[in-house]
Amino acid sequence: MPKPIVAIVGRPNVGKSTLFNRIIGERIAIVEDVPGITRDRLYRETEWMDKPFLLVDTGGITSNKNDPFNVKVYNQAQLAIEEADVIWFVVDAREGLHPLDQEIADILRKTQKPLILVGNKVDTYDPALASDFYPLGFGPPILVSAEHALNLGDLLDQTVAEFPVQQQEVEDAIGVALIGRPNTGKSSLLNALLGEERVIVSPLPGTTRDAIDTPVQYGGTNYILVDTAGIRRKARVEEAVEYYSVLRAIRAVERADVALVVLDATDFLAEQDKKVAGIAHEAGKAVIIVVNKWDLVEKDDRTAKAFTEKIRAELSFLEYAPVLFISAKTGQRVNKVLPEVFKVANEFTKRVPTRALNALLREALLRHQPPSHKGKQLKVYYATQVKVKPPTIQLWVNDPALMHFSFRRFLENQIRANFGFTGSPIHFLVRSRTKE
Repeated sequence: MPKPIVAIVGRPNVGKSTLFNRIIGERIAIVEDVPGITRDRLYRETEWMDKPFLLVDTGGITSNKNDPFNVKVYNQAQLAIEEADVIWFVVDAREGLHPLDQEIADILRKTQKPLILVGNKVDTYDPALASDFYPLGFGPPILVSAEHALNLGDLLDQTVAEFPVQQQEVEDAIGVALIGRPNTGKSSLLNALLGEERVIVSPLPGTTRDAIDTPVQYGGTNYILVDTAGIRRKARVEEAVEYYSVLRAIRAVERADVALVVLDATDFLAEQDKKVAGIAHEAGKAVIIVVNKWDLVEKDDRTAKAFTEKIRAELSFLEYAPVLFISAKTGQRVNKVLPEVFKVANEFTKRVPTRALNALLREALLRHQPPSHKGKQLKVYYATQVKVKPPTIQLWVNDPALMHFSFRRFLENQIRANFGFTGSPIHFLVRSRTKE
């Protein structure tokens, strides 16, 4: 299910970024340490009371509409508001009500979205500071200090209470997100899969701005195909609408089971491709790498192998992902895509019996001695699969600190060799078990 988005808005110098950084920096945010690619953000995933969400920072809104920079900031804030499920309207409680606060309130009132008025910069809690802001019509503000971490728990409690009720996805449908940088042919691939033009296809990068859901049935299986706007490097995102298309792409990946990472064979493996691929990997989704525009590449009998080797070298964190070479324009091997999605989706939901998993574990430990540190050797007692989507293996050991990344990779390779999980990441939870 897609995570709710909380947008922080307000005029300049009210402490929006300080609040953003405090929420993340206090480890209220739970950021999983998964090897891979970290993407640039003005947003971060965080969590409160077991409810994850995306927190989005925005620039300060001003009334100067003649300055192009201020216009861009305003447009970014507007788009963040459009994407948000909950809005934090931040004001300066020490300074009191500012005329620009009234202007911003008029904008926010039209959204009819859940809104929390946040009175920041409260060094000492004083309820009297709230009275200045009653004329805004949003009720009393929650008084906080981002700098001193005052009253943030109350703010977060009220925030998660406002989250929308998650609706059940289409029953039994496999969600498939098409992601990639601009002009790799995602919309062309979607049209080829559907056999008709459902999405505007243009050689100009950035034609697709919103994530578009299209249900389709193939071979008796239901799919939901999601095309997304191409993701650009931050330095090249000149229009705010393109920047926030990244949020839409992330949300599309979150509600998908399988991500198709679409690469351009004629402009192969740019740096941004790695960042795009990292979105799916960090989200723990099944992945298929689709090399499009294969018809435009001069080939011999080693070309596909050379491309695959480069993918494995530069996208090493996606070693588990199968690679397809297609042409959405000519239809070459497009008929292989959905069958591969079906196969990978099944691997994504596969469960391994505990007995078989522990038999493999015992055999693997006989062949490969666990690591040791300062005379203490890792002991692995037991394993069980606790989750699917992605498959998650829980290991009970004597000391989790001894679980070296290389040994974890060894165990993953043994599991894949015996049980498959093609196209699916495998996550490990390492827990300590005492002798008792």
